[in-house]
Amino acid sequence: MSDNYYVCTGCALLCDDIETELEDSVVEKVHAACRKGVPRMKGCDNPLECTVNGETADVDTAIKEAANILSNAKSPLIFGHGNSSSQAQKKAIEIARKTSAYLDDTSSFCQGPIIEAILQDKLKTCTLDDVRHKADVVVFWGADPSSSHPRHLSRYSYFPRGKERQRGWEEDRTAICIDVRKSDTAEICGDNGTYLIPSQADAEFMDALVSGLSNKVPKTSFDFDKKRILELTNILKKAKFGVIFVGLGFVYSLDELEPLFRLMDKLNSVSNFHLIPMVGQYNMRGFNHNLFEETGYINRVKFDDEISHGPEYSVVEALKQKSVDAALVIGSDPLSSLPLSVARYLTEIPLITIDPCQTLTSAKSDVTIPCALGGVESGGTAIRMDGVEIELKKIIETDRLSDEDLLTRIMEAL
Repeated sequence: MSDNYYVCTGCALLCDDIETELEDSVVEKVHAACRKGVPRMKGCDNPLECTVNGETADVDTAIKEAANILSNAKSPLIFGHGNSSSQAQKKAIEIARKTSAYLDDTSSFCQGPIIEAILQDKLKTCTLDDVRHKADVVVFWGADPSSSHPRHLSRYSYFPRGKERQRGWEEDRTAICIDVRKSDTAEICGDNGTYLIPSQADAEFMDALVSGLSNKVPKTSFDFDKKRILELTNILKKAKFGVIFVGLGFVYSLDELEPLFRLMDKLNSVSNFHLIPMVGQYNMRGFNHNLFEETGYINRVKFDDEISHGPEYSVVEALKQKSVDAALVIGSDPLSSLPLSVARYLTEIPLITIDPCQTLTSAKSDVTIPCALGGVESGGTAIRMDGVEIELKKIIETDRLSDEDLLTRIMEAL
């Protein structure tokens, strides 16, 4: 992209065609971004202030206090990372290693298993650019990009005219929606392209598709027209370049990924299919990649003499079991996103928040340190939902340090 364009960090699409207009060193207008991207690029309505124990403090004092909290903790928790640059994430991993911390992120309770399977080469994937130029069959499973990633269909997955799909959505692409409800994306796919299934029936529907792809009569315990399943399997079989985008509705319905492995294996024995997770936070996948490179795991780790990994080291279990005695939260708001019965424990231990904006978590924190807004006030790199690394450029100057710089200074103070 040209130097005149910037990357939007409103979601993991990381759209790189954004133009801005500045007024008095503030982003006043944003062009090409969606309804999620515009407010992100314009910055916080409620910027975070630097405080220690509820009192205004300078950054040096706050960094020193944060380092003291982490140094005095036997088992601190470091959580967040999805809205941080890859460089900041690597610093957080360093701090976790030095402080024998629990380290986790939101992928622990959303798209983590899918990303882990991709990194372990258990699932075939592709890039969004491949989708735009090659895909003729696109499946949205438990996903509603029209709401979650508003430019997804227009930039990559359905409407664009790609190099091998010159006639676009009118003739060259088939869009399928498999979901439990008639979403906005389902409306675009139309009645013929929408398959509404009962809640928690995704695994069973996958096995029915495997049967159809194997030229067997599909069976389901719920009432579903077998003819429609066979019609869908015929569409999937004929795909020259197929892609399945899986959302949270898909992930939350599965106890394990084996049904997905069976489906993808069968699809690729009769056709050509790829899978991409519909990641939300702009660099959640970056954290998974960076931690995997360091440890062989994507989340839920505990650093000590050896690295431990498992569900008991997830943020949810760590808080539920009260096995951590301090917490550093970076660019996240667990007091809003986690069940109160779990997250309440954060208010009982020393809590540090690094964030550009005020949150419920920052309001309950002992130390708050404002950081620059990634992709607007600071640069770095991030990894898009399809695994492609994207460079972020700074748009405006700020006195606030980046989260990378803050974590570097905390590390030095430990």
